[in-house]
Amino acid sequence: MIRFENVGLRYGMGPEVLSDISFEIPQGSFQFLTGPSGAGKTTLMRLLFLALRPTRGLINVFGQDSSDLSPGVLPAIRRRIGIVFQDFRLLDHMTTYENVALPLRVIGQPESDYRTDVEELLQWVGLEDRMDAYPPVLSGGEKQRAAIARAVIAQPDLLLADEPTGNVDPTLARRLLRLFSELHKLGTTVVIATHDIGLMDQYEAARRLVLNEGRLHVYD
Repeated sequence: MIRFENVGLRYGMGPEVLSDISFEIPQGSFQFLTGPSGAGKTTLMRLLFLALRPTRGLINVFGQDSSDLSPGVLPAIRRRIGIVFQDFRLLDHMTTYENVALPLRVIGQPESDYRTDVEELLQWVGLEDRMDAYPPVLSGGEKQRAAIARAVIAQPDLLLADEPTGNVDPTLARRLLRLFSELHKLGTTVVIATHDIGLMDQYEAARRLVLNEGRLHVYD
């Protein structure tokens, strides 16, 4: 599904923040991306989402070379990817329900087809009483759960989650991991960036991608 070959990234004229990154993510796999703060996890996630272009090297996503993708093609590629950002990126003028339903609205599904699914998912993540609330009045943990629900509602081909359990308690973190696991069983490829060793230990079958000082080490 994804292949990196000798990818390097630098900002401006500074040193490379990622160097010689080479790995593959098979379709239908489950991966954890981990490493110390400042190692480049969020940067690598942005490369996976095609929000950044590498300074050098090859990134192939869904069988297409990212350097060959025209701006008109990118939206269709990104619609196949669900992503949870650390800063959530909810739309303040939309309710929680509307934010979560947005990926389905974008692809033209009528509300009558998805309303029950959105409501059930909001109940699963503990936001059934916050469906009509707007992001400015939500807590950090509530925003995070809404962002996760939005990322998974359309059952994407690829799910990228950057520290998805950072603002929730351990019980809810386990529940969210079960949500990711169930999505994986349905065929979604999952990549979770996390510092939480305990969370990773709950899913021992997952491969670990470890970033350290801009370089990647893969542990099957």
